[in-house]
Amino acid sequence: MTQNLPAPIERTKSNSVMIRMAERFGMDRQAFERTLMATVVPGGKATPEQVAAVLLVADQYHLNPLTKEIYAFPSKGGGIVPVVGVDGWIKLMNEHPAADGVQLVENNDEKGALLSVTATVHRKDRTHPITVTEYYAECARGTDPWRTQPRRMLRHKALIQGLRVAFGFSGIYEPDEAERIVEAQQRERVIEASATTLSSLTDTLEAQAQVETEKEIQ
Repeated sequence: MTQNLPAPIERTKSNSVMIRMAERFGMDRQAFERTLMATVVPGGKATPEQVAAVLLVADQYHLNPLTKEIYAFPSKGGGIVPVVGVDGWIKLMNEHPAADGVQLVENNDEKGALLSVTATVHRKDRTHPITVTEYYAECARGTDPWRTQPRRMLRHKALIQGLRVAFGFSGIYEPDEAERIVEAQQRERVIEASATTLSSLTDTLEAQAQVETEKEIQ
């Protein structure tokens, strides 16, 4: 009995990363793509282009999109904002060959209120450590995580910014940072829409005024 086997999928520039990562996780390419389209962005409505963009970043940094080490927020113009959770950032540090530990220190005022957190990142190939301080007054937002766990949130901020400076991680964002980017883009869209509406209204009023002027002349 002859068994008809599916034809192998041709590797192209558009699908090679999809095939490579599907094989890495032991999944069928199409099932892998469907899973990512349903999970890689909030709401489960990712486009194939958005999935491909996330995979390129995930492949570059060896992060697992299936366990939410990396995911994305939809961005202006159909793009994405790649988001890496704190576990993903810690993984990036631990897998870097030059990583030699990190220290986090909370800095409080005289009443014990949180002022800032300082991250000191050590590299095996550097004489001096890299130090980054994140300030509560600059970072805090009115979201539930910041209201209920401000120290934890600021520690994450300091840790991630320290790792970014120490190891040059670029093109990826932590969740709180990504939310700020998306919110700023949404405000831009509202302003653009308001400007368009105002311009249209102005054109209409000018046209009506022109008609009234022509009637008076007649």
